[in-house]
Amino acid sequence: LTADALEFVLHLDRLFHERRDALLGARLTRRKQLAAGQSLDFLSETAPIRSAEWQVAQAPADLLDRRVEITGPTDPKMAINALNSGAKVWLADLEDSNTPHWKNVVEGQVVLQGVARKNLSFTSPEGKNYALKEGPLATLVVRPRGWHFDERHLTEHGRPVVAAIFDFGMHFFHNAKELIARGSGPYFYLPKMESHLEARLWNDIFVEAQKVLGIAQGTIRATVLIETIPAAFEMEEILYELKDHMSGLNAGRWDYLFSIVKNFRDAGVKFVLPDRASLTMTAPMMRAYTDLLVSTCHKRGAFAMGGMAAFIPSRKDEAVNKIAIEKVTADKNREVTDGFDGSWVAHPDLVALCADIFTSVLGDRPNQVDRLRPEVHVTAAQLLSVDQTPGSVSEAGLHQNIDIALQYLAAWLDGNGAASIHNLMEDAATAEISRSQIWQQVKNAVTYSDTWRIFCC
Repeated sequence: LTADALEFVLHLDRLFHERRDALLGARLTRRKQLAAGQSLDFLSETAPIRSAEWQVAQAPADLLDRRVEITGPTDPKMAINALNSGAKVWLADLEDSNTPHWKNVVEGQVVLQGVARKNLSFTSPEGKNYALKEGPLATLVVRPRGWHFDERHLTEHGRPVVAAIFDFGMHFFHNAKELIARGSGPYFYLPKMESHLEARLWNDIFVEAQKVLGIAQGTIRATVLIETIPAAFEMEEILYELKDHMSGLNAGRWDYLFSIVKNFRDAGVKFVLPDRASLTMTAPMMRAYTDLLVSTCHKRGAFAMGGMAAFIPSRKDEAVNKIAIEKVTADKNREVTDGFDGSWVAHPDLVALCADIFTSVLGDRPNQVDRLRPEVHVTAAQLLSVDQTPGSVSEAGLHQNIDIALQYLAAWLDGNGAASIHNLMEDAATAEISRSQIWQQVKNAVTYSDTWRIFCC
């Protein structure tokens, strides 16, 4: 937290804070429109962008192959294990799997400095030593917090800075030149966006940050998580706004499902989701979402990244391990067959499995961006076909949601944003699904399929 670093963050916040606030206001306006009965559709005013010929920037060498990415919070032990795991990319998560306690926020930035300089080490309270291995490590990609969050521990004239600007600015200021000197660069995952105008704001921040530090324009690379239902209707526009800094899009499935509940909370039983355990990627609305993402990315020369495998293998329970392997195998086979260029795992023991599945299709190729999907034609109705999702709403599912929500909340308040619960890696996104489903069932007085009870306020 040097004076120069803080001034850099405050400079960006002064320039862009009000635009962030206006964009959050636009979200509220759209919510009111949806509550009044309007729906979502592809934008008529941006149709020329979708019909024009253009491509995103060419990927740097260390982002060409992303067949397996491992995600996790930025505590030193998990960072070292992730970097040593054999994954192509480590998503250093300052967002969903990181409780924003000030200690975690600052420690995360210290860890990122150690990663950039490849001198990170850690000794556990039990005396076990962790260090970065010799040879290739996973490429660092940092996920800052979403636009909705403020960092109240850094203020100017009483106003907290935008948390996303703090997370981005501190990492970029301290580590961008070091990463470039080592043959990599400042790479980011951008979460929770709801429109191409929010992507435009990120692009303008990138331009300003590179200008201030004397770094060549276009050095930054960003992958955007399409994890809100409004963003699904603006994928092509989001790519366009960030095209000089763009790397790809990611199918952030759990936040995407939560976003459906949040945005269509007033739409009645048509938008009530079945039990979380039955919310698979084979549901018609999820197939439409992922097919559109792959075809859109490859049309524009961007990477299409698959979603999180939340299952945690067990080294002690063979039955649990068998189920986890089967679930992850089916999920990753679906993704690589659909044309995704890589996917996420949450545990080092799943890295080799995911890599092998993608390698079985990719072979020696780093990706399959050249695989276009001209047969894909997704409509607004298909993206919104929630009522066609297989599954039921059960009291057993309610109990599971209560259990997960309470256990995760306890972990989160204790400073741990990534918690293993029932052999699944839960983070803020999956906890939001549990919480919002309970709310949705109360709101709509659902009848449970296994008890015939009505859950109503």
